Amino acid sequence: MTDPPAVLWQPSADQIASTNLASYIEWLGRERGLEFDPADYSALQRWSASEIEQFWRSIWDYFEVEADGDPAVVLADRAMPGTAWFPNTSLNFAEHILRGKDDDALALIEQSELRQLREISWAELREQTAAIAAGMARLGVGPGDRVAAYLPNCSEAIAAFLAAASIGAIWSSCSPDFGGDSVVDRFSQIEPKLLLTVDGYSYNGRRFDRMGEVAKIEAALPSVEQTVVLSYLANDPAIGSLRAGIAWGELFTAVSEPLSFARVRFDHPLWILYSSGTTGMPKPIVHGHGGILLEHLKKMWLHLDARSGDRVFWFTTTGWMMWNFLVGVLLTDAAIVLYDGSPAWPQADTLWQLAEDADVTCFGAGAAFLVGCMREEVRPRTAQRPLAQLRSIGSTGSPLPPEAFRWVSEQFGDQLWLFSTSGGTDVCTAFVGGCPLLPVYEGELQSASLGVSLKAFDEDGNALIGEVGELVITEPLPSMPIAFWGDDDGSRLSESYFEIYPGLWRHGDWIELTERGTAIIYGRSDSTINRGGVRIGTAEIYRSVLREGGVADALVVDLPTDEFGAESTILLFVVLGDDAELSDQMIERIRADLRASCSPRHLPDEVVEAPAVPRTISGKLLEVPVKRILGGADPAKVASRGSLADPAALDWFIEFAAKRAAA
Repeated sequence: MTDPPAVLWQPSADQIASTNLASYIEWLGRERGLEFDPADYSALQRWSASEIEQFWRSIWDYFEVEADGDPAVVLADRAMPGTAWFPNTSLNFAEHILRGKDDDALALIEQSELRQLREISWAELREQTAAIAAGMARLGVGPGDRVAAYLPNCSEAIAAFLAAASIGAIWSSCSPDFGGDSVVDRFSQIEPKLLLTVDGYSYNGRRFDRMGEVAKIEAALPSVEQTVVLSYLANDPAIGSLRAGIAWGELFTAVSEPLSFARVRFDHPLWILYSSGTTGMPKPIVHGHGGILLEHLKKMWLHLDARSGDRVFWFTTTGWMMWNFLVGVLLTDAAIVLYDGSPAWPQADTLWQLAEDADVTCFGAGAAFLVGCMREEVRPRTAQRPLAQLRSIGSTGSPLPPEAFRWVSEQFGDQLWLFSTSGGTDVCTAFVGGCPLLPVYEGELQSASLGVSLKAFDEDGNALIGEVGELVITEPLPSMPIAFWGDDDGSRLSESYFEIYPGLWRHGDWIELTERGTAIIYGRSDSTINRGGVRIGTAEIYRSVLREGGVADALVVDLPTDEFGAESTILLFVVLGDDAELSDQMIERIRADLRASCSPRHLPDEVVEAPAVPRTISGKLLEVPVKRILGGADPAKVASRGSLADPAALDWFIEFAAKRAAA
């Protein structure tokens, strides 16, 4: 057995005792007669993952879920897919966010390229929510109707979501930087009754009027009966260009009656999220009120360890599930911090300055952001910006390399808890990630989350320890999708998750579970490179390639070269930094590092310079679509251009594929 990596953070006994998780463990002993030691999280995790009915009922009782009906039946059907949770209950997600909050307490802080930093109290958020809910009701929006939002990460979006949820309507959102075709690809599948939008947005200091796109979106959605426009960019947007346009302030006016909540069945749809759209039409993923409520109560209180006085920030847009995740933090006593705009404008340290100005205690971002700060030599903490309130940093979206773990540790010392997490839009949470009771090992995720029966499987369905396998969940979770919208027979849902290992959830990631109970994510299993039976995750290859100083970004694909897939060519595309040149010497250094750090079987057969690599708006590389395009697939069928941060980056690969095929 190899030596474990360096421990970068270790909670003290006092820190452990003060966590929400320690309080929950104490409650289990007092109320359930279940004795667990906070110093032995693994025993608690094993119980929660095997005795799932006991565990999820304990979450219901511990957090005092308010519902109509009897929660005695936790699982009416344990099979996957088709699990039936708490079938005899009715509740409301928004009710649990707004209950028991002091009017004067801080609910959220927002800042954008168009708005100065401002604080919003629970009284203000409740009033906004009530006004929007009343306006929706006047339009005839009710339980089951879809509310589609083309809104930025702002306070109005939070209030509008809570309003829709309060009346049992179904929320779905896209960020205003999504192209119109991409928005229509998503919203046309769910036939929304109401469209909420802004007139434009700002990014990198540039202002983008979106009213032309809004008109196209509205025209492509005949189900929309009203389009409500928030003046975000201009004081007088061209609402007259819309078929059914009305100003936000004209419809959503203050009301005197208190906000009420429609208690809906446990699995009543709460929101519809979408797969990334990198393999064609995005799949509309439906989550229920009750499942998300229980999962987010568990995740935000016990794993994020959010407390009264905390201010939790995560850099996201309304088009990424991390926005929905951030909304879930409002189930706790913490406030949330919103930001809309470029993370690197006007300076590369903009988000770190926001963390200082807003007294952020938990700072969350995609792994790409932290790696970018490391490469650009950003100094988050300075004498003028001490970040004294910051207690933890979270990372998600893609694997965080060990070098970035080390960089965070060097910047903040061993007093700050860095937790890397991995989950997905599919469940709107993390399967594996942060635990405030455990140490942080360099390059590793701390543990499986409570209630998650997490395994690494080989091709024959055998569980692995210390080896890379498919990430599989062997017991149901409440926040698994209740359906894909429009998938009436459930065939698409079953095909997406339950076909490879029948009856078990196969997520599509490579994972290694260590003997320490930690985990390492190696990237998507459908883009992993298998040479001679040795599988290497693309994250490992990028970790090596990006150590070369002149390489700014990279994309690797393993392209079959015979009809049986027995032979293949590894193509490595590199984006070079300023003044760098793809010389024979650079290529040899890249190959030498890969040979030493990964595997001599996984050296690139060709290294090609590209102007940019295509990514989705949320930062994910388009490895599989590029591989399919190089294999001769129709680009229009394998990638949704509207989901791309830079469509021109994909165009270069399309041209490259055509030239390669003609050669």
